[in-house]
Amino acid sequence: MKEPLEKKFVDEINENLGIIHKVANIYFMDSGEREDVIQEMLYHLWKSFPSFQGNSKFSTWMYRVCLNTALTYLTKSKRNNHSSLSHLHIQIVDENLSETNEALMMLQGAIEKLSEINKGIVLLYLEDLSYEEIAQITGLSKSNVSVRLVRIKKELEKELKKSINH
Repeated sequence: MKEPLEKKFVDEINENLGIIHKVANIYFMDSGEREDVIQEMLYHLWKSFPSFQGNSKFSTWMYRVCLNTALTYLTKSKRNNHSSLSHLHIQIVDENLSETNEALMMLQGAIEKLSEINKGIVLLYLEDLSYEEIAQITGLSKSNVSVRLVRIKKELEKELKKSINH
């Protein structure tokens, strides 16, 4: 007997739930927007689940749907003049932060300055996905992913040097 579609969907989503939160967290600082985009991601995942044929890993397909949903959501919110609060987001730094936390905050700040697609590429790279998987998810060629990662690393390095010197 075939497993019902709903159960299969719920099982796969539960196994890979972190993907949704990682994508939402990298693009949206405001918790309300994050919740909205998570709902939007779940809707798009469910809507397109019947067309998932298993030609790639479920997680690869899920990243693609979630990234596309987040980028579309960003485009719509900018078009409707509901600009993201992430650019206005002010973080209060605790004086007792360890060097590690401070370095992570600097890296997060540098990543926030990247273009939307480059943020997604960094997220996938930090998740230890192969260039081939990143290419499948983003729709870029494997060589384009490689070139972009070299440029992204240089851009992040430049941004981090600026942060350290200020």
